[in-house]
Amino acid sequence: MWFIFGVIAIIATFINLGLFAAGKDYRLAMAMGLSFTALTLAADYGMVADWVEAEDWSALMDVVPIMSAALWVLTSLSILLNITPILLELTNKKATT
Repeated sequence: MWFIFGVIAIIATFINLGLFAAGKDYRLAMAMGLSFTALTLAADYGMVADWVEAEDWSALMDVVPIMSAALWVLTSLSILLNITPILLELTNKKATT
């Protein structure tokens, strides 16, 4: 499930950036991108909790260290990409005033 949420988050982020580039309202796509990023993290945490409950220590030892680092990087990138239109609008407003 985390994979599906992650793919939807990536698609929503690119829709967000595309709408901004086209000059259209991007806020719903931005909210969807950030929301699906949060759902991805929650689903991943649930998967890890299932492994702990099943005492599947080999899966935990193999996957969690790498996945932890990847989730930090990808979540940070998602936040940065999704708020880029807001930051660009603020920069443009300051430049014109």
